[in-house]
Amino acid sequence: MASPNTNQEKSGVVGRVLALSKVLKKKVLGICRLTKEIAQDDPRKVIHSLKVGLAISLVSLFYYYQPLYENFGLSAMWAVMTVVVVFEYTVGATLGKGLNRTIATLAAGALGVGAHYLASLSGATGEPILIGAFVFVQAAIASFIRFFPKVKARYDYGMLIFILTFSLISVSGFREVEVLEMAHKRLSTIFIGGSACVMISIFVCPVWAGEEFHYSIAHKLEILGDFLEAFVHEYFKPQEGESEDSKGDSKDKSFLEGYKKVLNSKSIDDSLANFAKWEPGHGKFRFRHPWDLYLKIGALSRQCAYRMEAIDANFNSDIKGSQEFRSTIQELCSEMSLESSKAFKELGSSIRTMTRPSSSDTHVANAKSAVKSLKSLLQSCSRKETDLLSLIPAATVASLLIDIVEITDKIADSVNDLATLTGFEVVDTDKSPKVPSQSSHCECDEPVSKTDHLQVVILIEESALAVSDSEKSNVV
Repeated sequence: MASPNTNQEKSGVVGRVLALSKVLKKKVLGICRLTKEIAQDDPRKVIHSLKVGLAISLVSLFYYYQPLYENFGLSAMWAVMTVVVVFEYTVGATLGKGLNRTIATLAAGALGVGAHYLASLSGATGEPILIGAFVFVQAAIASFIRFFPKVKARYDYGMLIFILTFSLISVSGFREVEVLEMAHKRLSTIFIGGSACVMISIFVCPVWAGEEFHYSIAHKLEILGDFLEAFVHEYFKPQEGESEDSKGDSKDKSFLEGYKKVLNSKSIDDSLANFAKWEPGHGKFRFRHPWDLYLKIGALSRQCAYRMEAIDANFNSDIKGSQEFRSTIQELCSEMSLESSKAFKELGSSIRTMTRPSSSDTHVANAKSAVKSLKSLLQSCSRKETDLLSLIPAATVASLLIDIVEITDKIADSVNDLATLTGFEVVDTDKSPKVPSQSSHCECDEPVSKTDHLQVVILIEESALAVSDSEKSNVV
């Protein structure tokens, strides 16, 4: 018979195995659920994965197909490595990396062959010394150049490949007899791999960084507009209805959190703008599109989002201040917020559809008019109020809203500049509705005036005819 201790050990092992299987099953289900969410959120990511697999399969033929392998040999693996390193999600990123790698490889290969030739002239003793000196000098200079801001932004990958290629050709050329042949094979396979990446990225379901950046800027402005609209509904709602509204109005709560997406968007904006500058003209985006203006609008949007973060912190604070003072400035603050919200949404829609904004200037002017009235109201209230501490919370919100109106004005000017430079379409929405409204107004609202006018014209014509007939009779 088995002892009780043995049975307990077996049951303990079985329990641990079952627990481990449950944990493993939970993790597998979580990964499957995450995979499904990513694929449903953006199906282009699935297509991108298939494109990478297609590119690697095509360049692998240089290694599998015997005639091609005889020409390139082991250097065919450089084409596969190029695809793995260069192929990116957007066309601009792929083009940027591909051109950086190709130009850097050509330049470094030529200099590496030249350095090997100069070092070989010094004899067997001086050749390794000169090669080491050349590698040291180029690596030091190229590494320092990488710290330049413009080089760091657009050509950092190219400088890295330059250092790598020069070092490989110079050092490996010391043991190789046919340095030119080795360099030629590596350069050819790298060019083939980079070309495969660029062609597939452009012609097979392309994802343009310029379009991504364009629509992301428009979405940021719409997020800011949603925040201001939700803020009016939440901040100035009646105190007794706060508990009921907070249970049912979850939509405004979500809009109040939207500004956080704008706060952390600087790195994404910089990357997309950098990639977009590499792309050729496509659709409505020509080559050398003014992407710097998009960066300016994005920076102003983040400044506005910082003010919204401060407003949200004040809104969630336990110190509410004077309810009477809040009610006093409610109308003007609501007008500022709603007009700025309408301006943001109008500007976002203008960028999204690439049409000139029609009413954003009007909304900004209304908001600025409310700002002037609010400033005078704040000055009068500060003189009358004895408890100034009770004014601070609401006055802080009012001051932040004033800053938001000023930033809205700057964003509107930037969008107008963008519309002028890129030639946004002018949508005349006033022509079609005005014609029927004017005709209906004349026919329905003022029928008497119209008929009187017609009768006068008829009487004049009849009198003229009567005079002419009498003249004729006199002559006869």
